[in-house]
Amino acid sequence: MVVIKKNPEIFLRELKRHYDVVMRIPSSEYLKKPDFVIVDPKTGKKIKVSFVTMEDGQFAGVVYDETS
Repeated sequence: MVVIKKNPEIFLRELKRHYDVVMRIPSSEYLKKPDFVIVDPKTGKKIKVSFVTMEDGQFAGVVYDETS
C-alpha cells in the first residue's frame, strides 16, 4: 500500500477529472486492501482509494472512503 501526503479533497478532484467512475463506497470489499491511502499532512485526515477492474482486466472505476 502506498501513502500519499496531499490534501484529500484536491486529490479526489484530480481523480474525477481523469476517471469517469469515482464513487464513495464505504462497505466496498476493494477497500479492505486499498491501493493507496491519501493523508492530509495538516489535519491527518485519511482516505482509502482502490482501482476496480473486471475479471477480464478492464478498468471499471475508482472507489474510496474515509478511514476512522
